[in-house]
Amino acid sequence: MNLPFDPIERAAESWRVHFGPSSAMAAVTSIMRAHQILLSQLDALLKPHDLTFARYEALVLLTFSKAGSLPLSKIGERLMVHPTSVTNTVDRLERSGLVRRLRNPRDGRGVLAEITPAGRDVVRRATDDLMGAGFCMDMYGEAELEAMFEQLRTLRVAAGDFVPPAA
Repeated sequence: MNLPFDPIERAAESWRVHFGPSSAMAAVTSIMRAHQILLSQLDALLKPHDLTFARYEALVLLTFSKAGSLPLSKIGERLMVHPTSVTNTVDRLERSGLVRRLRNPRDGRGVLAEITPAGRDVVRRATDDLMGAGFCMDMYGEAELEAMFEQLRTLRVAAGDFVPPAA
């Protein structure tokens, strides 16, 4: 794009004139734009691995699990996504040979997603690419990234994502 001005800042100025204080609007709009930028860049890095960031996250979650498998409901809970999204993600990963579905031995009706050796290999290679690119955040220093994480944690706590430990 390379506009000669910041369109969000310009929108904030107009917002102030028409509606009043614009700090919250400008912050939300900036976060939404940052989300678009990051998702596009991360997906571009993952495309050679035939992954999207959502599929990558699911594979990483399975990699982190002790048995390499989790119930679909647990995947949705941990990734904070709708069950339909989990089903679609696992469907794509299964078609690619990166996960397989299994009956849950603890619950005959439940279904587990289990990462395959090919899935583990893809996670390793994709993670190397993401780490090499600093997860597309290498314009920030470590202290800035930690501060950003803490700032956004406040929003996530307020939304009920989790209960923070007692002080």
